[in-house]
Amino acid sequence: MQITAPCVVSLTWRLEDAQGQSVEVLDPPMEFFYGGEDLFAKVEEALVDKVTGDEVSVALEPEDAFGDYISDLVCFEPREVFPENVEVGMQFEGLPEGASTPDMPADRIYTVTEVYPEHVVLDGNHPLAGIGLRIHVTVCDVREATEEEIEAGTLGDSGFSVAAGPGPDDQVH
Repeated sequence: MQITAPCVVSLTWRLEDAQGQSVEVLDPPMEFFYGGEDLFAKVEEALVDKVTGDEVSVALEPEDAFGDYISDLVCFEPREVFPENVEVGMQFEGLPEGASTPDMPADRIYTVTEVYPEHVVLDGNHPLAGIGLRIHVTVCDVREATEEEIEAGTLGDSGFSVAAGPGPDDQVH
């Protein structure tokens, strides 16, 4: 079966930064809804009419992937609003209760980037924001989408979505 919207594709991939360093490897294959919200538009464009066994490589500029880095999504919060064991790399859904930075989006995942005795630095950008990427995709299977999948426009329960990143208000495609 050829990839045409709507359908479900099973993919593996290797994601690299602009210098060719491996960022992520998706293996074993995972299913994604093609023609919805699960894949970047440029990846979908490259996959159209492909079949099982086909491989494609796509260069993704930041605006095609996780968006530009937005410095306004970085904030400093008092150390006392965090758990005692807070450490670099921890992530929080929204700012912690008691946070003092005004106008920060509540629906973000914030990553701890630095911990100091008096404050903690949080970054609401996707870790790959502002980075040019290259994705090498292998089509492992293609199947018709179910009515439920078509209605949802995503396989959101897969636990992963390459399109996850900054919200729609952040001018990301």
